[in-house]
Amino acid sequence: MKNKILEILKKYDRALSFEEIDSALNIQTVSETEELIKALKELEESVEIYHSNKDRYMLFENSNLRKGIMRTNKKGFGFVDVSNQEEDIFVSMDNMNGCIDGDTVLVEIISNKPDGRVEGRIVRVVKRDLSTVVGEIYFKKEKGYLIPDDKKLKMQIEIPKGKNKGSVDGHKVLVKITSQVSNNKFKGEVIRILGHKNDIGVDILSIVCKYNIKDTFDEETIKELDNIKEEVTSEDKIGRKDLTNEVIFTIDGDDTKDIDDAISIKKLDNGHYQLGVHIADVSYYVKEGTAIDKEAMERGTSVYLVDRVIPMLPHKLSNGICSLNPDVERLAISCLMEIDENGKTVDYDIFPSVIKSKIQMTYKKVNSILENDTIPEGYAPFVDDLKLMHELSKIIRKAKIERGSLDFDVDEAKILVDEQCHPVDIVLRERGTGEKLIEDFMICANECVATHIFYMDLPFIYRVHEYPKEGKIRDYLAFLQTLGYTINGNMKDVSPKTMQKLITFLKDKPGFKILSSLLLRNMQKAIYLPQNLGHYGLASKCYTHFTSPIRRYPDTTVHRLLRTYLFNNDMSSNTINHWQEKLIYIADNSSLKERESVECEREVEDMKMAEYMEDHIGEEYEGIVSSVNNFGVFIQLDNLIEGLVHISELGDYYNFDEVSQTLTGERTKIKYQLGDRVLVRVVRASKEEKIIDFAIIKKL
Repeated sequence: MKNKILEILKKYDRALSFEEIDSALNIQTVSETEELIKALKELEESVEIYHSNKDRYMLFENSNLRKGIMRTNKKGFGFVDVSNQEEDIFVSMDNMNGCIDGDTVLVEIISNKPDGRVEGRIVRVVKRDLSTVVGEIYFKKEKGYLIPDDKKLKMQIEIPKGKNKGSVDGHKVLVKITSQVSNNKFKGEVIRILGHKNDIGVDILSIVCKYNIKDTFDEETIKELDNIKEEVTSEDKIGRKDLTNEVIFTIDGDDTKDIDDAISIKKLDNGHYQLGVHIADVSYYVKEGTAIDKEAMERGTSVYLVDRVIPMLPHKLSNGICSLNPDVERLAISCLMEIDENGKTVDYDIFPSVIKSKIQMTYKKVNSILENDTIPEGYAPFVDDLKLMHELSKIIRKAKIERGSLDFDVDEAKILVDEQCHPVDIVLRERGTGEKLIEDFMICANECVATHIFYMDLPFIYRVHEYPKEGKIRDYLAFLQTLGYTINGNMKDVSPKTMQKLITFLKDKPGFKILSSLLLRNMQKAIYLPQNLGHYGLASKCYTHFTSPIRRYPDTTVHRLLRTYLFNNDMSSNTINHWQEKLIYIADNSSLKERESVECEREVEDMKMAEYMEDHIGEEYEGIVSSVNNFGVFIQLDNLIEGLVHISELGDYYNFDEVSQTLTGERTKIKYQLGDRVLVRVVRASKEEKIIDFAIIKKL
């Protein structure tokens, strides 16, 4: 019956009444009518069809609704993450309709915001996934009760006697929901004690568990590590090119322990450059189908938090035999590229190798050479290579810019903590010459590998960034006009070169960082797909992730495919069919895990920023208006800490203009808009609630 209903709705391609469906099915009996009613209800519940307010039925895909996952914000609003859709749908506090973080919801699109956001309202909660909840436990008359960490969860959770796993008052615990007593009352059992709420690091661990990110490896995975040697053997070297005598080295952050990539450089007789990018051969040790591989595939990525890394691979691999540590032999997959004076790769070779890194360099020390001509101890033998690399990097970067590669120049915060994991300072991450050099070289290698397999027409996984929607860019340009900026040119042209010109135009404007961030929000998300759709942001026709297999599963997969196709010459129909099916899951899961890790990292940063500001109540800072809403303005400090100035704190009645995104005082005529510089005072901060409140002292 269900299939017949769907076929009819597809055939007519319009909304049908119950009577029209009844007639099309030629229903004759009462029992058939009852079956029809039941089938329609089940199709509606499974969100395959939509039952409108006008009592008509249509295919869900033809309705004005979308289905997605709600991601709530600490400030009360949220975004619905819709699969296969370029943008998240913004939902204001007034339109949340009782949904909570993680709910699968139906959202109706109600408007397009001037800053490019699509706005919607929640119509219905389809599914509430509350299998586990993190919180603080307390006891009353031998029964335990959970206070959820997520204050948006309006739940009462009782832990029956004998189900608390020995926890005591003040423990942070992970609770499995076992039954629902009433609308918001549940019973559960403790499945893990994270530690006391005041224990070092338990605050971060609580957030990790909230996102169901595994921070330990199972016994089967640990047991398999016994079969992996800690040193490269002569057997491992068979079939590999020996590069151990070549000048190869790594450049990473000061505290990096999982080293994926090494580089080398030569100037050829024809004046071209030979760039070597040598990537840890993780897939040699992590065989497909093993427990380690399955665990890595499900994790999808390493998660980098303020005080720890939750690795995709166990430390014996990530910091040991797979890490390209100095002065030891390591297995790699090397990509040697011949690059001409215009930054074009004119020849290349991809092969398995054995390397021995000569030195583990740091960005700070490399930058001291390339930016200040100061040579740190131990770096003198490599100065010429570094300067040649810098020369090539500038050529590559110039070529990227000429083709339209975008640089939004988005800053990142770095939170410095003490031994107690208490934040002591928050600074901007450096992005110096060394960081840009490595970025340029890795992009070259990623493009080279992707292009090679693409032209072999074999199953592969790509890093895809599609073109933005013309309407979203048009709305953004209209918004810029409300700020007094006039953009000349073809408004329908959304090519990378056009966006590059727009970014250049905005570079010297007040509030550039905020405006570029808004422009970035109007772009589609970069995801993994088994189809090549190009990478818009890099203006690249063909792109993949090859250079970080220790911390990203797609990269490990790319290595495995290189070994299969190029080194083992296996392009059989069985192999192709296997990867055509498997890559769909790997791409989807890797994109999902990437999003979840980013959300986890952001929530940890929000918490630590609020904790930092708890120590600075009453202090004054300069900042910039980063967002304007009908309930107030958000101010971003120069170190990226963001806080709210509630409209009630502005000292006048303020009118909100949605088109220009401004608040204007009725009496004072003071106007706040994006990019305004202000002086603020910290009036409140809460680590527990992850919020910061400011008061504006004056506009600057």
